[in-house]
Amino acid sequence: MRAPLTVILLVASTALTAFSVAALPYYFRTDRVTLPVITAVLWLLFAASLWALRGVRGRAGVAIVLLGAVALGGAAMAGPPNTSTDSARYAWDGIVQNAGISPYAHVPADPALEELRPEWLFPEPVVEADGELGCEGQRIMTFEEVGTGEVLCTAINRANVPTIYPPVAQAAFAAVRFLVPVEAEYWPMQALGLLISLAITGLLLSALHRAGRDPRWAALWAWCPLVATEAVTNSHIDVLGALLLVLATMAAASNRRWLAGIALGASIATKLIPVIGAPAIARPGWWRIALAAVAVFLLVYIPAVVSDGPGVLGYLPGYLSEEGYESGERFIMLSWLAPGLGATVLAGALLAVAAVLVWRKTDPADPWLGQLILIGVVLLVVTPRYSWYALLLLPMIAMTGRWEWLLVPLALTERLLFPDVAAARIAVVLAIVGVLIGTVRRAQPGWNLRVLEEIRHPLRRPIRADKSRSEAHSG
Repeated sequence: MRAPLTVILLVASTALTAFSVAALPYYFRTDRVTLPVITAVLWLLFAASLWALRGVRGRAGVAIVLLGAVALGGAAMAGPPNTSTDSARYAWDGIVQNAGISPYAHVPADPALEELRPEWLFPEPVVEADGELGCEGQRIMTFEEVGTGEVLCTAINRANVPTIYPPVAQAAFAAVRFLVPVEAEYWPMQALGLLISLAITGLLLSALHRAGRDPRWAALWAWCPLVATEAVTNSHIDVLGALLLVLATMAAASNRRWLAGIALGASIATKLIPVIGAPAIARPGWWRIALAAVAVFLLVYIPAVVSDGPGVLGYLPGYLSEEGYESGERFIMLSWLAPGLGATVLAGALLAVAAVLVWRKTDPADPWLGQLILIGVVLLVVTPRYSWYALLLLPMIAMTGRWEWLLVPLALTERLLFPDVAAARIAVVLAIVGVLIGTVRRAQPGWNLRVLEEIRHPLRRPIRADKSRSEAHSG
């Protein structure tokens, strides 16, 4: 009965996902209750689906994982972005690139680009009741056009600064917009997010099978509400960085160091953040990985540097300052202990220690646990207010089966939906406590015996119940 129950739960999750995207308004402009409640229900359905999947054996379990990934991803395309306007910038960067213009050299509010502005990204201002020009519509913000001071309505956030996204991300934006008309709105990037999320699901199924682990663990990625929301609905390019980091880790695990370095360099040149995946795959043969990664990074950046000079950094320095990482204010846990610049120094020290430990202790043939620990620690220390940063963590949770780490993306989701520092600190503390409890339990010998059947070739004949404790541990 577990297979029908799992399907029913997935159908409920799919329907609720589609409703939240298609029927609810943009979150930050109106109702601040309904979407958080629905998100909480989706996470509960996710947990129930994982529990039900444990009773679905063999290839049926793998088939349900894939079908659920397709259904949830498709439902996430039922409407436009609901918590972020980043994909509007993605679309604009692609449009201007295909017109032969660098997004690093011109801001969206530049009047020189007026002819490129589609109406769905730049609606016309309207006359308000007081006779002044204003902007109407969800996701629409008001800016002044550079030089003219005229009212500019746009769905692009920070329309008066250059782009922040690196060259590989820019190549993806340009490729997507090249294939669709300018009038196509948000769905092209959502389709890319769906394809990439399904590709990661396939890679995880393959990697888990080759490692002799339970391929059903791929559902920890494929069915997670964060993937549907942030990889598909809101189309965050972080999912491409996650795909490339998964490829880099798979290559490193099979001792293909050059390929690992190429994928790592491309991942870093997508969003910069995946650089935290380097320590777990850097031993042995670290120089080959480093050389290939640096070569790829320079290869994609040099043309932009030649064209735009220091402007290739875009708004990155201003973004870091705006987000409070320079002052230490954004480190909500550490700033509690060491306010101001002290939080930044403490964060740097903690992350350096974590990186060295992961580099020294990670098994080169099985780097997934090292990736999980370092990426998870970075998220807990940095405590970003953007939950989509956790897209890097989810594949590592799936590859290790350590589901307690799902508390980290759940805490970041709470931080996104409820921008209250006190509540965010409580959520992060609960995540840390949950991870520590799960880690301690897994360290107990009895835990490994109980889950042994789950992780040893689940598609083959189950392990005999009369095997001794020592024989089971030797496997």
